[in-house]
Amino acid sequence: MAHDHDHDDHEHSELSDTQLRVRALETVLTEKGYIDPAALDAIVEAYETRIGPRNGAAIVAKAWTDPAFKQALLADASKAVTPLGHISRVGDHLIAVENTAKTHNMIVCTLCSCYPWEILGLPPIWYKSAPYRSRAVKDPRGVLADFGVTLPKDTEIRVWDSTAETRFMVLPMRPPGTEGWSEAQLAELVTRDSMIGTGVPKGPK
Repeated sequence: MAHDHDHDDHEHSELSDTQLRVRALETVLTEKGYIDPAALDAIVEAYETRIGPRNGAAIVAKAWTDPAFKQALLADASKAVTPLGHISRVGDHLIAVENTAKTHNMIVCTLCSCYPWEILGLPPIWYKSAPYRSRAVKDPRGVLADFGVTLPKDTEIRVWDSTAETRFMVLPMRPPGTEGWSEAQLAELVTRDSMIGTGVPKGPK
């Protein structure tokens, strides 16, 4: 599943020169009083847990309630989400893959950590780790079990390898018992991991 990435080779290490430079720059700027570490942490946390994943959750909820949008999303996700204000800043092409009762999709980037952050927020630490990147391809069912997801034996698991040019998001299955729910209510059930394929949406409570 090899592919070409437009990234510096150092990004393939667990702690790259870029990461070290960022840490050093952050330290210098903090010492000079130019940035507030707490404010910086809040910004990172927002992209990691709120802004990005909420964008994706809204897209999923719309696809669950709007058949025409769902069809457009699966046909050309980049084009479908552009009117919603989600435009890639790195020129990558977004592809949505749908989970069904017979097929479960997982997203990985085997060489580094290509990820649609505008839709899903910042990638989680484990997404960038070597064990996830290798095991997701070799033993996806085992990885899912580690995340607490157990699928029927006859469910096909498809693993999609992101690149610098092509990013993926999973359209998870809509939880049963949510008939008549609004998009806003449904979006609250969509988790970041369910859009990566390592989790499933929350059920109605």
